[in-house]
Amino acid sequence: MPDTRRFLTALRRVIRSLPTPSGGDSARPAAATSSDAAWRPPADDGEEWPGRTGPSATVELDPADVRRVRFAYTPERDGEPDPGEVVWTWVPYEERDGRGKDRPVAVVAAGTEGRFLAVQLTSKPQNGNGDAVALGAGAWDGEGRPSWARIDRVFLVHAEGMRREAASLDAERYALLVDALAARYGWG
Repeated sequence: MPDTRRFLTALRRVIRSLPTPSGGDSARPAAATSSDAAWRPPADDGEEWPGRTGPSATVELDPADVRRVRFAYTPERDGEPDPGEVVWTWVPYEERDGRGKDRPVAVVAAGTEGRFLAVQLTSKPQNGNGDAVALGAGAWDGEGRPSWARIDRVFLVHAEGMRREAASLDAERYALLVDALAARYGWG
């Protein structure tokens, strides 16, 4: 674990030192279509999914190591990820054993070079869990189930690792989520 922590700390320093891109990036996820609403990812069967491996892999961060988070609600239905949107990407399981699944995450802040800070969503009831923010139902869940944002796990996700744009949080729910993150981690 100490080697992993040192690696992630060094990776974050490198990422922070990269210049902000001035141009667009054509390698973006496609916007969701009405046929995506019923789509369900398969079990962890070893198949490659965006965000699972390589330079665009989703990485869990230690929130204590994250500095200078600038929250800005800027969703735009253009097929590109933006803070305030729910997108789908590969998310590693909490066991950190190489397994995971494709799932929705709420993008809370934009970084540089197509990198974003996000938290995973779950439809598993989290009532009474101080590590979860109740968001209610939204268009990101094709079955209309209520969702919770898990603020105890924070991820660095890449535009190239996001499979699709699912929906946007409204400004009120986005504010609720970032207020909880700011209170817990001192960001903002």
